Amino acid sequence: MADSWLGPCPSRSPSLILTLSFPQFPWRSHSMSTLRSQNPKHFRCYSFSSIPNPSPVMPSLLVFSGGTAFNGVVEELKNFTTRVAHVLPVSDDGGSTAEIVRVLGGPAVGDIRSRCLRLADKSSSEAVAVRRLLGHRLPLDSRQAKSEWYDIVEGEHSLWTGVSKPYRETIRAFLVYFQNQILRRSDESFCFSNGSIGNFFFAGARTFFQSLDAAIFLFSRVSDIPSESLVLPVISTNDRLTLGCELWDGTIIRGQNEISHPTKGYMEPVNKESSSFPALPSRIKRVFYMSSEGQNLLHEVFPAANPSVLDQLRNVDCVVYAMGSLFTSICPSLVLIGIGEIISSRSCPKVLLLNGTRDRETSGFSASCFVTAITDALNRTYGNPHNCLANLPSQYINTVLVPKGGEIPIDVQHLAAQGIFNVIVVDSIHDPKAGVVFDTKSLIQALVDVIGRYTSTNLTAVV
Repeated sequence: MADSWLGPCPSRSPSLILTLSFPQFPWRSHSMSTLRSQNPKHFRCYSFSSIPNPSPVMPSLLVFSGGTAFNGVVEELKNFTTRVAHVLPVSDDGGSTAEIVRVLGGPAVGDIRSRCLRLADKSSSEAVAVRRLLGHRLPLDSRQAKSEWYDIVEGEHSLWTGVSKPYRETIRAFLVYFQNQILRRSDESFCFSNGSIGNFFFAGARTFFQSLDAAIFLFSRVSDIPSESLVLPVISTNDRLTLGCELWDGTIIRGQNEISHPTKGYMEPVNKESSSFPALPSRIKRVFYMSSEGQNLLHEVFPAANPSVLDQLRNVDCVVYAMGSLFTSICPSLVLIGIGEIISSRSCPKVLLLNGTRDRETSGFSASCFVTAITDALNRTYGNPHNCLANLPSQYINTVLVPKGGEIPIDVQHLAAQGIFNVIVVDSIHDPKAGVVFDTKSLIQALVDVIGRYTSTNLTAVV
């Protein structure tokens, strides 16, 4: 497919077409041609139609994302590399996650469970059966949900078909423990409506071990996630955390769901694809964490970043800010002390995957607005003045991948003023529910190319 340019287009000549090879990345096809401008400030547009072959030598990525938008990329990404650290927030307060947090307390596990299921093995019939069980949701009707739950926890449901005795006993033990924990809260009536079996398993494991990390480890082993694929909560805690946001007009909104996808009741299924939510009265200025304990529920708190996330950030080959809800899925992982400091110190690809559609959080946004929001979050610009940074946008983002035909305007001049010149348009598809989204294979091929070109440039500079 012909290349197109975002910005001034130089005269093209055969001398500009280079076939690049990258000795550090044997997984990259040496036959793929790349158009490289002699002017580094030109904005390129690529289309990709193939994905690399897996290889023992794989680059490592760290992806900041929520539990929904990036899920569609996860399985295809495994064909490129399984060395991926998935960093996820623990502030989801919608659906059955909210009910678990209400009764048992602790951090939200919905996004983590969702990503673990996407990474789970599917290579055998038993693996598929385990994945089907842990991915199952109970009926919306509360009585039907409770009846089906008892069939599952007693081992009598057809979902156990194909699950061998060792797996069955392990999974069922933590479902039973979860059941015992909610029965002990005699003053709290638990509603199973639309409940996720995976969330219940996670909650049982977390309360048993008193450790979210241990629960993730157990879930990863039960669902046979590759050992080099890490699912990391951005905050490793057993405390209940609530996300808050401050709007530019001074309004404070409490709760992730209330910010992004407000519903009429806490057990109402969250339709994250809907664009019918009323607009916010003002743009979002910042997000922060709030206490869910005690009398003052509007008290800001400052949790520490998960040390494992900081360790991964120091060593990965590429940092990715995934598409999704900007302020409620991505920024909650960026506002913690240590995250901005490490990312700004790294000389590696730092890639923003731009959304294909607007949502309640980003109404009226252009591409540079996304960059500004991420920069402000990492700099903690509007937080405690003693903890603020003053790094430039280009220290956090050096590449923007854009879905072709997306709704977000690509304001190249503003991006250039931010120091971001590498803007790549990637093939897209139209999803009936989500609108314009990246073509998954093309997106991964774009990441391959970005990492490969960056590595090749660094090797040349060293020589």
